[in-house]
Amino acid sequence: MASEHLIGLISDTHGLLRPEVHSALAGVELILHAGDVGGEDILHELRTIAPTLAVRGNTDHPAAWLETEIVREVGGLSIHVSHGHEVGRLTPERLLTRYAQDVLVYGHTHKQFLLEWEGRIVVNPGAAGQRRFDLAPSVARLRIADGVAQVAFVELNQSD
Repeated sequence: MASEHLIGLISDTHGLLRPEVHSALAGVELILHAGDVGGEDILHELRTIAPTLAVRGNTDHPAAWLETEIVREVGGLSIHVSHGHEVGRLTPERLLTRYAQDVLVYGHTHKQFLLEWEGRIVVNPGAAGQRRFDLAPSVARLRIADGVAQVAFVELNQSD
């Protein structure tokens, strides 16, 4: 039987965890937060869904519970998580040049983004917190099966 892994991707909560995140990320085995968390209580709530790791975003204060970057191997693929602001003017090309992993997860821009390039993936799950820049709040689900990654975006309630 093939090995399959499901990982939740979230970013830019800025202290707000929408209730719909629970259903959007139901069934994931791990949650990776790409920064601008906005407080440790966000991670405590995410951990009620699945184990959660997070990187420090440009608006987060330094804290022991936030990493500079996360590198994990899942289902035969390597994953890198950072906020993205560390590369200066944020472009997928800069991320692909700086990091060698198969899947690159970032935040910062608040905009859903997916690029598949030469067998690698660059993904921004969008911002899950307060609505900004007239963009719909969202998260993403990363499925890894037989060494292949697929990303599905899940839009969240836009009542604000």
